Amino acid sequence: MISAIAACVTGYILSQTGDYDTDTVNLHQWMGISVAFVSIITYFFYKKRSLRKWQLPLAFVLVILIFITGHLGGSLTHGSDYLTQPLEDLLSDDSLTAFKRKPIPDVQEAFVYGDVIAPIFQEKCYTCHGKSKQKGKLRLEDSVSILKGGKDGVVIIPNKSAESELVKRIMLPREDEHHMAPNEKPQVSDNEITLLKWWIDNGASFSKKVKQLQQPEKIKSALLSLQNASREKEVDLDVPQTPVEKADESAIQKLKDSGVVVIPVSQNSNYLSVNFVTANINDKSISLLLLLKKQLVWLQLNNKPINDSVLSTLAECTNLTKVELAHTNITDKGLSFLKDLKQLRILNLVGTKITTSGLMQLKDLKNLQSLFLFQTNINKDDWAEIKKVFPRTSIDSGGYIVPLLPEDTIIVKPPPVKN
Repeated sequence: MISAIAACVTGYILSQTGDYDTDTVNLHQWMGISVAFVSIITYFFYKKRSLRKWQLPLAFVLVILIFITGHLGGSLTHGSDYLTQPLEDLLSDDSLTAFKRKPIPDVQEAFVYGDVIAPIFQEKCYTCHGKSKQKGKLRLEDSVSILKGGKDGVVIIPNKSAESELVKRIMLPREDEHHMAPNEKPQVSDNEITLLKWWIDNGASFSKKVKQLQQPEKIKSALLSLQNASREKEVDLDVPQTPVEKADESAIQKLKDSGVVVIPVSQNSNYLSVNFVTANINDKSISLLLLLKKQLVWLQLNNKPINDSVLSTLAECTNLTKVELAHTNITDKGLSFLKDLKQLRILNLVGTKITTSGLMQLKDLKNLQSLFLFQTNINKDDWAEIKKVFPRTSIDSGGYIVPLLPEDTIIVKPPPVKN
């Protein structure tokens, strides 16, 4: 009874902020008052021995009222789907989901706001700035509300994304209390931020189509990703989708006995990751890989004294998608053995002796997504040509210089004491 009365008082105070949908707040308020009223009557009947026969029916009514009031409170605070969404996630076997938006068949014919921007607001912003809750008196459901802004003023300044409060809040560090969206909520992705800025910098139109706005290369790429967006299960392209039988257990055990780490790449998968991180490599252990050639997809040989002969063995492991060969003794001759690994997506050649001519032997690997080429014998003048030959591949040349930021912590240590 006391808690119900206190909740009515604090709830009323909170409702005056104007951050919540008025209809839902009013219903929640009167249901809360009902809980307090019935709890007072129940307590009074309990104290009067002659009226205790009504105690049980009243308690039943009180439970129903608490359930309804609590549900309305949860809807106000966490959104109307606060119960169904967790159940959806729990019952779904889809642990990796992409956009919740529907795919856009032809993104150039889509409306910039309705098809590109509004779904971002719906997925990432409506729980705090939608119909049931308007934190900071800001609603992001329609053009009038968006341009009106919230209690602190406008949040979007057409043609000036850098000065728009919406973008500023999204770009704040996640630990900042003003960061949007809140830490516990789904965050706005880099692609979405790029599209939001693009929309604002082009006038924040609510009626134009995508094809009517200028599209730099970065924007074209972000828009193209929406054309194929769906809530279907994400496919890990680094693992073949075709099922495979279990590998030879004796071969796996022999590798493990020699210190090689052999593990499945994921649960309920027969595909394997092999890592020679602590093992001494030899011809016998390399030959054992051939017994796993159907199942072997990830191989780590970094910092091992291997030469081109090892790569001739790997040529038979045609399901390989990731190969780590950093700081090994391989040469251009060895790279020729990898040109038939059609599934290869990631190749680490950091600290090797390979050259541009040797790398060009891999130009027909259409699935190659990432190449790591730091500290190789590739001439700086050849980078442009390499990027031209591998247009869909991320070329990492290393040698980054990371600037110090004002918020970085600098640790100053005293010089060593000389004896």
